[in-house]
Amino acid sequence: MADEFEIIPVIDLRHGAVVRARAGDRASYAPIVTPLAKGSAPADVARGLLGAVPARILYVADLDAIIDGAPPDTASLDAIAAACPGTSLWVDAGFADAAGLEAFLAAGLGRPVIGSESQADAGLVRALGDRAVFSLDTRDGERLGPAALHETPAHWPRDVIVMTLGRIGVGAGPDLDRLAAVASSSPATRLYAAGGVRGPADIAALRRHGVAGALVASAIHDGTLRG
Repeated sequence: MADEFEIIPVIDLRHGAVVRARAGDRASYAPIVTPLAKGSAPADVARGLLGAVPARILYVADLDAIIDGAPPDTASLDAIAAACPGTSLWVDAGFADAAGLEAFLAAGLGRPVIGSESQADAGLVRALGDRAVFSLDTRDGERLGPAALHETPAHWPRDVIVMTLGRIGVGAGPDLDRLAAVASSSPATRLYAAGGVRGPADIAALRRHGVAGALVASAIHDGTLRG
C-alpha cells in the first residue's frame, strides 16, 4: 500500500483560461464554471482547488502547447505559482525536444511531465530521468506514442502517471486493471492514476492497489472529493 497517497488537483489551460476537461476531447474544452472560483482565471481556480483539497502538487496541462505546439504559457504558470506559494507544479507542455525542455527547466517553472503521446522515441524520457515525470498515455485502449515507452519500464523515471484520456471527466472510475498491469511490470515505480476518479471510494480502491496518488479535477469541482 502507498505510504502517503497524493491527491493532485489538475488545471487544464487553453488560451490563458482554465477549461473543463471531458473524455480527452481537448479541442472542445470550454472555460470552466466552478463553485471554487469566480471565472476561469488560472490563479483563481488554483486557489479554489487548494482551498477544497490541500495538496503539495498541482498538475497543469498546457493544451495550447500540447495541441498546437505553442511555447509554454509562462504567464499562467507564473500566476498559478504566485497564487499557490509552496506548491510544486507538474507541467505537461507537450515537451518533445531537449532544447525546449532544458529552457523550461532553466526557467524554474515546475517539474516537466513528458507525455508518451508527444514523443517520437524514448530518448527524451531516458535523458531526463527523475528530473521529469513520465505520463503513459492511452485513449480508448490505444497506446499513444512509441511502443518502447509502454513496453520497457527501464526507460521510465521513478514517478509515472497512468493517463487514461477517455475516462477524464466522465465519471467512469479509474482504470484499475491497467494500473495493476503497469504496476506488475515495474513494481518499484510510483504510479499516479489520471482519469475517472469520482470520490473517496475510488481513492480507497487506488490505495488498496498500491497507487501513490491520483490526478483529480472534476470530482473536486463537483464537490464529491474534499480534503
